[in-house]
Amino acid sequence: EVQLVESGGGLVQPGGSLRLSCAASGFTLSSYSMYWVRQAPGKGLEWVSTINSGGGTTYYADSVKGRFTASRENAKSMVYLQMNSLKPEDTAVYYCVRSAPIMDYWGKGTLVTISS
Repeated sequence: EVQLVESGGGLVQPGGSLRLSCAASGFTLSSYSMYWVRQAPGKGLEWVSTINSGGGTTYYADSVKGRFTASRENAKSMVYLQMNSLKPEDTAVYYCVRSAPIMDYWGKGTLVTISS
Protein backbone atom coordinates (compact mmCIF):
# COMPACT_ATOMS: atom_id res chain seq x y z
CA GLU A 1 0.00 0.00 0.00
CA VAL A 2 1.38 3.36 -1.04
CA GLN A 3 1.65 5.77 1.89
CA LEU A 4 2.97 9.30 2.15
CA VAL A 5 3.20 10.84 5.61
CA GLU A 6 4.16 14.47 6.06
CA SER A 7 5.56 15.95 9.25
CA GLY A 8 7.34 19.05 10.46
CA GLY A 9 4.60 21.63 10.26
CA GLY A 10 3.86 24.09 13.01
CA LEU A 11 3.56 27.71 14.05
CA VAL A 12 6.47 29.95 13.08
CA GLN A 13 6.98 33.70 13.13
CA PRO A 14 7.46 35.57 9.86
CA GLY A 15 11.04 35.28 8.70
CA GLY A 16 11.46 31.91 10.36
CA SER A 17 12.23 28.50 8.91
CA LEU A 18 10.72 25.05 8.88
CA ARG A 19 11.73 21.76 7.37
CA LEU A 20 8.95 19.50 6.19
CA SER A 21 9.52 15.78 5.80
CA CYS A 22 7.62 13.20 3.80
CA ALA A 23 8.06 9.52 4.60
CA ALA A 24 7.22 7.32 1.64
CA SER A 25 6.37 3.63 1.81
CA GLY A 26 4.79 0.93 -0.33
CA PHE A 27 6.70 1.83 -3.48
CA THR A 28 10.22 2.49 -4.73
CA LEU A 29 10.71 6.20 -4.12
CA SER A 30 13.73 6.40 -6.41
CA SER A 31 11.50 5.62 -9.40
CA TYR A 32 9.31 8.70 -9.00
CA SER A 33 9.46 12.43 -9.12
CA MET A 34 7.67 14.02 -6.20
CA TYR A 35 5.65 17.18 -5.75
CA TRP A 36 4.95 19.49 -2.86
CA VAL A 37 1.53 21.09 -3.10
CA ARG A 38 -0.13 23.45 -0.61
CA GLN A 39 -3.58 24.73 0.16
CA ALA A 40 -4.06 27.96 2.03
CA PRO A 41 -7.17 28.42 4.16
CA GLY A 42 -10.18 29.00 1.93
CA LYS A 43 -8.14 28.76 -1.27
CA GLY A 44 -7.40 26.20 -3.94
CA LEU A 45 -4.45 23.91 -4.37
CA GLU A 46 -1.15 25.50 -5.33
CA TRP A 47 1.80 23.60 -6.72
CA VAL A 48 4.94 24.50 -4.77
CA SER A 49 7.80 22.33 -6.00
CA THR A 50 8.83 19.31 -8.04
CA ILE A 51 11.91 17.20 -7.44
CA ASN A 52 12.94 14.59 -9.97
CA SER A 53 13.55 10.97 -9.09
CA GLY A 54 17.27 11.37 -8.52
CA GLY A 55 16.99 14.70 -6.75
CA GLY A 56 19.23 16.49 -9.19
CA THR A 57 16.52 18.63 -10.74
CA THR A 58 14.04 20.81 -8.90
CA TYR A 59 11.39 23.31 -9.91
CA TYR A 60 9.63 25.91 -7.81
CA ALA A 61 6.65 28.18 -7.98
CA ASP A 62 7.60 31.82 -8.35
CA SER A 63 6.03 32.50 -4.97
CA VAL A 64 8.61 30.35 -3.17
CA LYS A 65 11.62 30.47 -5.47
CA GLY A 66 14.77 31.41 -3.60
CA ARG A 67 13.21 30.63 -0.22
CA PHE A 68 12.23 26.94 -0.44
CA THR A 69 14.47 24.00 -1.27
CA ALA A 70 13.28 20.50 -2.05
CA SER A 71 15.54 17.51 -1.47
CA ARG A 72 15.30 13.77 -1.04
CA GLU A 73 17.07 10.77 0.40
CA ASN A 74 15.92 7.82 -1.67
CA ALA A 75 17.80 5.32 0.48
CA LYS A 76 15.71 6.46 3.43
CA SER A 77 12.52 6.87 1.40
CA MET A 78 12.31 10.50 2.47
CA VAL A 79 11.50 13.75 0.73
CA TYR A 80 12.04 17.16 2.31
CA LEU A 81 11.05 20.77 1.86
CA GLN A 82 13.27 23.34 3.56
CA MET A 83 11.36 26.58 3.93
CA ASN A 84 13.18 29.78 4.83
CA SER A 85 12.17 33.42 5.12
CA LEU A 86 8.60 32.36 5.73
CA LYS A 87 5.80 34.80 5.12
CA PRO A 88 2.23 34.88 6.41
CA GLU A 89 1.05 34.01 2.90
CA ASP A 90 2.92 30.69 3.20
CA THR A 91 0.32 29.58 5.75
CA ALA A 92 -1.23 26.43 4.33
CA VAL A 93 -1.54 22.70 4.57
CA TYR A 94 1.41 21.20 2.73
CA TYR A 95 1.05 17.93 0.89
CA CYS A 96 3.61 15.49 -0.41
CA VAL A 97 2.41 14.01 -3.69
CA ARG A 98 3.71 11.23 -5.90
CA SER A 99 4.17 12.02 -9.56
CA ALA A 100 3.30 9.19 -11.94
CA PRO A 101 3.46 11.81 -13.62
CA ILE A 102 -0.10 12.59 -12.65
CA MET A 103 -0.56 13.29 -8.95
CA ASP A 104 -1.71 9.81 -8.05
CA TYR A 105 -1.02 9.53 -4.31
CA TRP A 106 -1.26 12.25 -1.69
CA GLY A 107 -0.31 12.42 1.96
CA LYS A 108 -2.74 13.81 4.53
CA GLY A 109 -0.74 17.00 4.81
CA THR A 110 0.94 19.01 7.53
CA LEU A 111 -0.23 22.46 8.64
CA VAL A 112 2.19 25.36 8.47
CA THR A 113 1.10 28.58 10.15
CA ILE A 114 3.12 31.75 9.83
CA SER A 115 2.06 34.34 12.33
CA SER A 116 3.50 36.74 14.88
